[in-house]
Amino acid sequence: MAGFRADKLAASDKSRSNLLKGLAIAAMAVIVTIALTGALLWNTLFAQMPTLPSKAELWSMNREPAIEFLDEEGNTLAVRGPRYGNIIAPSDLPPHVIQAFLSVEDQRFYKHTGVDRWAILRAALANWRAGETVQGGSTLTQQLVKNLFLTSERTLRRKAQEARLASELEQVLSKEEILELYINRIFLGSRSYGLDAASETYFGKSPKELTVAEAALIAGLPQAPSRYSPYSNMDLAIERRNLVISRMVDNNYITPSTGERAQAEPITLVEEDYDPRMGYILDEATAQAHTFSVSKDVPDLVVTLTVNPKLQAKASDLLVAKLDEIGESKKIDQGAILIMDKQGAIRAMVGGRDYAQSQFNRATQAMRQPGSAFKAFVFAAALEDDLHPQDVRRDDPISIDGWKPKNYGGGYRGPVTLSEAFAKSLNTVAASLGQEVGMEKVVSLASRFGVSAPLTTFPSVALGSDEIPLYDMTRAYGVFATGGKRFDPWLIKEVRNSRGDLLFERQTPKPLSLYSDARNREMISMMSRVVIAGTGKAARLEMPTSETSSPQSVQYRDVAGKTGTSQDWRDALFIGFTADYVGGVWVGNDDDTPMKNVTGGETPAQLWHDIMLIAHENLPATPLPGAEKAITISAAEEEKLAYYRSLSQAFASIEKQ
Repeated sequence: MAGFRADKLAASDKSRSNLLKGLAIAAMAVIVTIALTGALLWNTLFAQMPTLPSKAELWSMNREPAIEFLDEEGNTLAVRGPRYGNIIAPSDLPPHVIQAFLSVEDQRFYKHTGVDRWAILRAALANWRAGETVQGGSTLTQQLVKNLFLTSERTLRRKAQEARLASELEQVLSKEEILELYINRIFLGSRSYGLDAASETYFGKSPKELTVAEAALIAGLPQAPSRYSPYSNMDLAIERRNLVISRMVDNNYITPSTGERAQAEPITLVEEDYDPRMGYILDEATAQAHTFSVSKDVPDLVVTLTVNPKLQAKASDLLVAKLDEIGESKKIDQGAILIMDKQGAIRAMVGGRDYAQSQFNRATQAMRQPGSAFKAFVFAAALEDDLHPQDVRRDDPISIDGWKPKNYGGGYRGPVTLSEAFAKSLNTVAASLGQEVGMEKVVSLASRFGVSAPLTTFPSVALGSDEIPLYDMTRAYGVFATGGKRFDPWLIKEVRNSRGDLLFERQTPKPLSLYSDARNREMISMMSRVVIAGTGKAARLEMPTSETSSPQSVQYRDVAGKTGTSQDWRDALFIGFTADYVGGVWVGNDDDTPMKNVTGGETPAQLWHDIMLIAHENLPATPLPGAEKAITISAAEEEKLAYYRSLSQAFASIEKQ
C-alpha cells in the first residue's frame, strides 16, 4: 500500500486553482467582450439620436412650407408644396373615423407603451409563413416618431431609435395627445398632411362629415400613400378600403351589415386642383417666392401673382392646338410664349407644349438663336449713331472677312431705305450696318435693353447667331414698347404668411430711360411697317367689327415687332408689342433639328396674333407713338424713293469733296 504524498495533493490544488483562474479570466473576457459589444451596439444604434422636443415644437418640426398662389382678384390659382389642414381633435370626430385608423394601423393602441411586442411577434410569424413581408409591427406611436424625427430608411438603427423614441413619447404625452398629433401630421398622399387636409383633398368636406367608407379609404393610405391613392389606382384603393372596413367589423367597431353597406358604397372624389397649364409659371413663381424670408413658426406663404389665368390657359391651349395641327407636317415639336404688360408684369408664360412631360421652361431657360429678331438692336444702334429710316443703303452681295450673308429667298434689291431693309429683313443690309456702326455698339445696346446672355461681336451676331432666351428678347423689346424705358419683367405682386402678415410688396420702380423718344418713334415706325407690309403681316391685329361692317372697313390696332428665323429653320420667333402688351413666341425642336421651312412670319406670328386678340379683348385701340409714320407705299414707289435718295446721297458726297 502506497503512502500518502503531500506533493501530489499540492499539485492537484495548484492545477485546480489555475483552472479556476483561467475560467475567471475567460468569464471576465466574455463579460468585457459582451459589455464592449453592447456599448458599441448601443453607440451604433443610438448615437446622434434626436431628442424629443417640447410639446409645442412637435406641431411645427419638419413642417415644409406650402405656398398658396392667388391672382390679383384674390382667387386661388394653385397650392404648391404640402397641404396642412386645420388642427382637429379626435373628440370632435365621429367615432368611426378614429376607429378606422386604429383598426388598420394599431389595434392595441391603448394597451401598449409605444412598442407592441405582441404585434411584432405576430408580424414576424405571418411574414415567416408567407415567405415575404406581409405585416408590420409598428405602432401608431412609432409611425408618428418616424414621420416627425427620422428617415424612412429600412435599417436596424432606425427601427431601434424609432422604438426608443416611441417609448419616450408615450411617457410625456397622453394617448389622446399622441392620437391628435398623429391624425394632424401624418402624410396621407396628394401633398396632404393631416386628416383635415386629406378630407378636403379627396372628398371636399370636413372630417366630421366623412362616411365609414370615406374614413376607411383615408385610413388605408398611411402605409403607402402613392400606391393606394384613389387618383392613381382606384381599384387598389377600394381593395385597401374594404380591408380596413373588415377589420373594423372584426374589432366590433361597426356591425357586419354596416360594413357590407360601406364596402358597397361608391367612391366619389373631388377633381384634383392641378392645372398643368399653370406649371411653368408656378415653377418660376415658386423659385422667386423662396427668396423671401419665411417665418419659422408659420412657414406657409400666400403669394399674389400678376398672371392672368384666362390668358395663361388660352395661350397654353393655343400653342398645343397649333402644334397638334401642324407639328408633324412642319416638324415642330415645341414652343414657348411670354406675355407681359407695359410695366413688365408677366401676364402669361408657357414654357412648352406639355408640362407633365417636361418641366424645362423654354421661355426662360432655352438658349436659342433669335435670327433676324436681333436686327432690331442693329437698327436701333444705327439710329443712335444718327442714321434715319429713310437713309439708303445697298442690298448687294457682300463679304465680311470671308463671311458672305445672303437674303432669305435669294436675290438683291440694290438701293433700299433702312425702313424697307428692316421690313423685308434683308440680311446683307443688316450685316453691313452692323459693321458700319460697330458690333461693339450693337452688343452694348442689346445688353442695356435687357439681353443678359453673353454676346460676341462676330459679324454674324447682327443676324442673330448668338443664343438668347426668349425671356431676354421679350424684355429687351419692352424698351421699344415703353418709349425707350426699361421695365424688367416681374411676376410677384406681394407675399404674406398664412397669418396675413405682409412680407413683401412690390414697389413701382422708377424706369431706366435708355433710348431717346425721337429715335424710339423712328424704330416703332419701322417695326410697325414689318407688320403692315413686311415679314410679320400675320401678326396684324384687327379690331372687332359689327355685323353690318364691310370687309373694307376693318380697323387694326397699332402693332410693332420683328420676325426671326435662324439658320436651316432651327428656330422661328416673333416678338412684338402694342400700346398695352409686349409678347414673344418661339417654336422649334429641343434637339435643335431643323423644322420644315418654318419662318418667324408664319407659325410664331400667327400664334402671337391669336393670343393677343384674347389679351386685348374689350381694350380700346390705343395708338403707338411713331406707328403713324410707318411707310405703306407700293414696292414700285419704294424703289423710286430709294433710287432718288441714293442719287441725293451721291451728290452730297461729291459736294463734300
